[in-house]
Amino acid sequence: MNGGFHILFVCTGNICRSALAERLTRSMLGPGSPLTVSSAGTRAVPGRPMAERARRELARLGGEAEGFVSCPLTAELVVTADLVLAASSEHRAEAVALHPLAAARAFTIAEFGALARAVPAENIARHREPERRAHTLVTEARALRGLVRVDHPDIADPYGGSRRDFRDAARRIAESLAAPLRLLKHPPAS
Repeated sequence: MNGGFHILFVCTGNICRSALAERLTRSMLGPGSPLTVSSAGTRAVPGRPMAERARRELARLGGEAEGFVSCPLTAELVVTADLVLAASSEHRAEAVALHPLAAARAFTIAEFGALARAVPAENIARHREPERRAHTLVTEARALRGLVRVDHPDIADPYGGSRRDFRDAARRIAESLAAPLRLLKHPPAS
């Protein structure tokens, strides 16, 4: 657990959902966080900028898209990720197919959010180091699989859709990440 902690977001093109989730997470964790965050797409064309409507939603939520470029999903990215958060169950399956051992640490974004809300905060807060809290959160969330109902585990792809489609996707991502990031960001009370 001393080697840091890497969160990988996955979607299709890596220009909407996973890009937005990556940059929103970085913003919420703040500068200097020891947790690293990246994203990739199962069918991404390398080097593309974030979709304009995704950029707008990210800015509205307080994130920064500057310098973002898309990246294809590889087995190496999955192997090195401590937590894989996918936009949909299909993306989760594709990531796990590249490295089956990742199944224990791969979730959809919405599923992980629901599981994190059910984790007792004191189980995470007792750890001072952010990396340790992150590893513990993944373990606790995994233990709750099948015990916590997740009605809509997938976040719809807004690509090519309306402004409202992008707003809905951004809202679902932000809502899903709120509980886990609150647990990871705030140091335990002394």
